[in-house]
Amino acid sequence: MPHQSDILDLMNDYKARGEAFALATVVRTVSVTAAKAGAKAVILADGTITDGWIGGGCARGAVLKAAREALSDGQSRLVSIQPEDQLSEHQVKPGELREGVLYASNHCPSQGTMDVFVEPVLPRPSLLICGASPVAVALADLARRMGFFITVCAPAADHESFGETDRLIDGYELPAGAGERDYVVIATQGRGDSAALKAAVRVPAKYLAFVGSRKKAAALKADLEQSGTPSAQIAAIHAPAGLDIGAITPDEIAFSIVAEMIEIRRRGQRTL
Repeated sequence: MPHQSDILDLMNDYKARGEAFALATVVRTVSVTAAKAGAKAVILADGTITDGWIGGGCARGAVLKAAREALSDGQSRLVSIQPEDQLSEHQVKPGELREGVLYASNHCPSQGTMDVFVEPVLPRPSLLICGASPVAVALADLARRMGFFITVCAPAADHESFGETDRLIDGYELPAGAGERDYVVIATQGRGDSAALKAAVRVPAKYLAFVGSRKKAAALKADLEQSGTPSAQIAAIHAPAGLDIGAITPDEIAFSIVAEMIEIRRRGQRTL
C-alpha cells in the first residue's frame, strides 16, 4: 500500500495543476476484505486510479462509479459494499441511496463488507477580471472570499489598487490557457473597454460579463459585430453584468456579479 505521504503529495500536485480528482477512503471493513480501514486511492474523472489501493474487483466498480458521479455533481458519497444477504436483511437493493448511504453488492467469495467515503476535490473556479475600476477592486475581494481564483488583467500601475489576488497580469489581454471553465468580467469602466472586450470575447468562457450601462454595452456589441465577431459570441455577453437587484454602489454591483456567477456555477447541483 502506498505511504500516506505519497498520496498527499499526489493530491497536492493535482491541486496545483487545477485538475479535478476524487479521494476514496476506506472507513470501515467487516469480515475479510482486501483493503482495510484507512486505505486511500486517488481517482480521476475518467475512472483511472492513479495511486492508492481500495481493494480488488469486489469494490472497484462501485467506488469508481461513485467517484465519476461525485466529480460530476460535486457531492461526496458514502458507499457501502455488502453481500447480497446483508442487503436483503437491511431491505435495500444494490444502487439504492438511503439516508446518505449508497449501497452496492459484493459478489466476491470473501463476502466482506466495506464502507468507502468518496470525496470530490475540484479546482477553484477561475475569475479573470479586466480593469482596475472600483467595481473591479470590490469584485476581486468578494469573489476571492467566495472561493474563486482571482486573476486581474490591468495596467501594472493599477495593480496596487487591489488587495490580495492570485495572479496579476499587465494589460487587458487574458492569459494563455483561459477557456471554457473560466469566468470573465470586463470592469474597465471607460478605460480600454473595447480592447478588453475584444480580447475576452475570443475566449470560450463559462461566463463573460461587461460592467456598464445598456447603452454602452449596445455600442460595444455593435462594434464587435462590425469587426466580424460571430453573433453567438456577442449574444453570450452578460450586459449589464450581474443579477438585477437594483445595485448602485461598486460593492453592490460586485455582489450582484458574484451572485450571478454562483448561480451559474451551482446550477443543477441542488435538488429539492
